[in-house]
Order: sequence, then structure tokens, then C-alpha cells
Amino acid sequence: MHADFIIRGADIIDGTGAPRRKGDVAVSDDRIVATGDLTHWTAGREIEAKGRVVAPGFIDPHVHHDAALFTHPDMEFMTNQGVTTVINGNCGFSIAPVTRPENLPIQLRMIASDPALNFPTYAAYHKRIADEAPAVNAACLIGQSTLRANAMDDLEQAATAAELTEMCRLLDESLTEGAIGVSTGPFYPPSRASTTEELIELGRTAHKHGKLYVTHMRDEGDRVIEALEETFTVGRESCCGVHVSHHKCAGLANHGLSETTLPMIDAEMKLRNVGLDTTPWVASSTILNSGRHRQAERVIIAESAPHPELAGRDLADVARDWNTDLEGAIERLLPATGIFFIMAEEDVQRIMAYEHTMICSDGMPSGSHPHPRVWGTFPRVLGRYVRDVNLFTLEEAVRRMTSMPADRFGLGGRGRIAVGGFADLVIFDPATIAEGATFENPIQPAHGIDRVFVNGREVFAFGKPTGNRPGRPLNQTAPVQVV
Repeated sequence: MHADFIIRGADIIDGTGAPRRKGDVAVSDDRIVATGDLTHWTAGREIEAKGRVVAPGFIDPHVHHDAALFTHPDMEFMTNQGVTTVINGNCGFSIAPVTRPENLPIQLRMIASDPALNFPTYAAYHKRIADEAPAVNAACLIGQSTLRANAMDDLEQAATAAELTEMCRLLDESLTEGAIGVSTGPFYPPSRASTTEELIELGRTAHKHGKLYVTHMRDEGDRVIEALEETFTVGRESCCGVHVSHHKCAGLANHGLSETTLPMIDAEMKLRNVGLDTTPWVASSTILNSGRHRQAERVIIAESAPHPELAGRDLADVARDWNTDLEGAIERLLPATGIFFIMAEEDVQRIMAYEHTMICSDGMPSGSHPHPRVWGTFPRVLGRYVRDVNLFTLEEAVRRMTSMPADRFGLGGRGRIAVGGFADLVIFDPATIAEGATFENPIQPAHGIDRVFVNGREVFAFGKPTGNRPGRPLNQTAPVQVV
């Protein structure tokens, strides 16, 4: 038996949560063709992996790399940490469909600064990914704020019946064309005025296609419990599966609230289709004028259009230099993004340890000083939280990064090392894997990642992209599962 290449002598962690096993993995074209003892097989290329783990490539279910697929097609910030598939269009912001580019909210311009990277239909976006392939696979949600900007003149108002009908029409068209769900962001100004009924109607449209409602909830701080209740209401009334993005309990006054929110999620999950993801960091990142600075112990300026030289500085220090308060400094820095230290480590660990939580980065690569999660999220989990903290086993951590998001979003054939599955693979050293990125130096490659393959082609090897770009636009090809 012959394969294009064989990975020899690795510890195979297959993504299901099953115990690792010694063996080989054979790949031909874009598929895994055999696993186990393959001493009788030959290959065009032999890759020695003794002492290493081979796992399915990691799937990041929550990123903002919609335009980065084209502006940074090597996607090194993803491949360096073993990620082979990303899901874009989160928090209510997608770069398709955009039918009124003059009406786009500032948050969407931060994701795609070039107007040419907004697409009138999801089909056009899907085709661009296929025609100008990046290094990783990509699926996309359709954003509520994008739909609102298309259908409404005044985003500070609740949608009228006619406007909501147009939003649902555009969503229905995009889901038909291959988008994998809808994302909402009532936390953000472009969607803050949306009613619960608007969210329900979007959920109903997604449910008609068997796809998910994914939400950056209305509040993740003082009113996180009410926001969860609203999300559950959307699920109940629309009959749609709901997914809570980057679950957190933000703000000093809310540390410890995960002891309340997780049992709420658990109880609802026993009745309906509910899921969640989270990030392994005590700091979040969003627009600088989000109000989160009032709840944070520290704020780092990630990006500022009028003052790019201040990226990486503490907001408090800049305010002091300018002889103003935090509000005054923020006003002078806008448009800008920030990094906000607003979570407790105990909540981060408790949410991650919850058996149904999958891992995401919530990364956006723009600016000179992004959050370190853009470059280091998945190795951080495997190093700090598996090896150092023993929060869960390596097999369990890999499951939360592979088969769980694949099953949750209906990405059939991904997320497992199985014969016939797509050859999205990562080889890493479990003894040294760790994030290289820090809050002080966020653009640093991870440690311990040897090789990464997407659809059977090597995209990253020992610290460098290979230049191969075999990524594909992904559709939902399996039923959404509760995981």
C-alpha cells in the first residue's frame, strides 16, 4: 500500500477524547487513508514523529479574520498555533452581504479597512475564498449588524417590520448560498437597539436551514444573567440551536458569577440545543469606547487610528501624559481598540473546565499590538492549562479544539483523525508547546508546533509558513450537534 506521505511513530490523539495510541498516519491527496501500524506501507515522503503528538488540525470557532484571508493569506497567526479551520462573521459583523457600503458601522471597517473586501452576496465572498485560497479553511456566519446596515437608515432604532423582513430575506439568501449560521451582537452599538423579537426572527430564519444562532450577548458583565435568559428565550421561541460566544463574567463586581451562569447553561442544555465557547485569557479585546474600561483593572491600547504610535501603551499612562481622565483619553484615541483586564482567573478556569466548553481565540489581527490571543490561544491551553495546571487531559483539550467545534457547526469530515476524513493535521511536542505571544510582545510564534497540514498539504513547518495555500471555503455538511 502506498501513500503520498506517512507520519511515523507518533502518539495519535484522534480528536474524539479517546486515549492516545502509538501509530502512523497515512495521507493521499487531501484525505487520511490509513492509521495504526503501517510498517507494510510505503510513501513518497516519510515524516518521523517519535515523541510527538499528531492531532486533527485545530478549529477556531470564533475569529474576525474575514478580510485577513485575503490580506494575510498565509494566515501565520493561525497556522503557527496549529489552527487549520476558522469560523468568521462573529459578534454580528460579517463582510458579506454588504449591499450599502456607505452605511457600514465603524466596527466592520476595522475588520475590513479596504472597501473592496466587502461583498454584495455571501456567494461572492465564498467564491473569492475558493479563487484566492488562503492557507486555512474558512466557514462564515452572517452578522446581524451587517444585516441591519443593509436594511436600516438609523441603526440606533429598533427595526420596523419591513426592515426586519429585509434582514431576514438577506439572511435566508446567504444561508442558502452556504453561510453556516447567523451571529448577533446586541452588545455593540449597531445592534444595541435591536429587540428580543428581532433576535428571535433571525433565529427562526437560521432554524429553517438547520443552522445555528451564535451570539455575543447583550451583556457579559453586570447583566450577564439577564443576557443569558434572553439568549435562551431566543432559542425557545425560534426553535433554533443557540451558541454563546466567548462566555465570560466581565468586570470586577462580577468575578465568581460563573458559579451561577454555568448551572444556568447546563440546565437549559438538558432541554434544548445550547452550546458555548471561551478564551483562555483574563483580558478581552474590543472597541476602546465599549465602556469596559470602567470595569477593568488595566487597559492596553491595541490600536488607534489618530495615534498609532501609542499602540501597546497603558490607557491610564496616556491619560496621565495628556492631563485628562480615561474618558478624555479615549475620545482622543478613537477610532481605537483596547485590551481590557476584566476577568478573574478562577472564572476563566471554571468556564474552560465545564465539559461542554470549546476553545476559541476571538482574534482580530489588525494593528501593531493585538491581543496575544491572535497568535497564542491554542498552545496556551495545551501548555499552561493542560501541562502546568492539569485542568483537563491533553486528549480532552484536543477534543474541545477539534471534533467538538466540527460537530457543533456541522463541518463533516473535519476534526478527527479517521480514515476518509480530511487531512487537516498538526504535529506538536507536548513537552514544550506553549504560547510565545505575551501582552507586552503579542506578535510572537508559538513554541512546540512542528508541522501543520491543511487538506493534505503542509502549510507551516518549524516556525515558518511554507507558502502553500490549500484552504477552502467550508459549508455545513452535517447536522448541527449538541456537544
